[in-house]
Amino acid sequence: MKLTVVLPVITDAFTEEVRREVAAWAAPGTEIDVRRIARGTASIESEYDEALAGPGILDAVRDAERDGADAVFVSCFGDPGVHAAREIVDIPVVGGFEPAVLTSLALGERTGVITVLPNVLPMLHGLVRRYGLTERVGSIRVVDIPVLDLDPGERLLDGLAEQARAAVAAREADVVVLGCTGMLGVAAALQERLAKDGTFVPVVDPTGAAVMWLESQVRLGVRPSRTTYMPPRAKDRVG
Repeated sequence: MKLTVVLPVITDAFTEEVRREVAAWAAPGTEIDVRRIARGTASIESEYDEALAGPGILDAVRDAERDGADAVFVSCFGDPGVHAAREIVDIPVVGGFEPAVLTSLALGERTGVITVLPNVLPMLHGLVRRYGLTERVGSIRVVDIPVLDLDPGERLLDGLAEQARAAVAAREADVVVLGCTGMLGVAAALQERLAKDGTFVPVVDPTGAAVMWLESQVRLGVRPSRTTYMPPRAKDRVG
């Protein structure tokens, strides 16, 4: 299969890191194409950023299908443009939130999300409500690090471990989900740290969950339902 990863940012700073990360999760034989948007913002950390990135995401998803992609991963935990994209293409499209959180629900009763900044909390709480998960997502916490400052070093890992331990201790989380696709390469290390506390708590990486989710959908031969994602009616539009 051919998997296209759309980076919903206007910088190339993440391209090669994301390419390596996706390749590490993908099954043998999966062809990976990574492309960024032509217009938008350097990172998505607010509703404003998401709105600005939307047209570029939709253009990139449409182009990916035209270029032969079997599925598209919009690499952002906020699922920007995903539902709109499902209306205009005939292939599976996911962001980071839906596959990661739904995967986590099979691993424990309550999920705790750890994301980047307080600015994104309203967006993520909105997704929790949209997906009907209010009773299962116990908390959304932040490490207070901007997306552009994320790296797999000790600062990020220490912040994640602190918030994860607090969520588990408060009975807010039985499973931890990393709430930003820019948190690359730290899920296993965080899971190991938590296990050393004496009780195993799984940590779900959103990129890994999304890649495997899409591969499963392609192998199953399914795509979004046209009774939900109806094609937009023809009318004048300025793109």
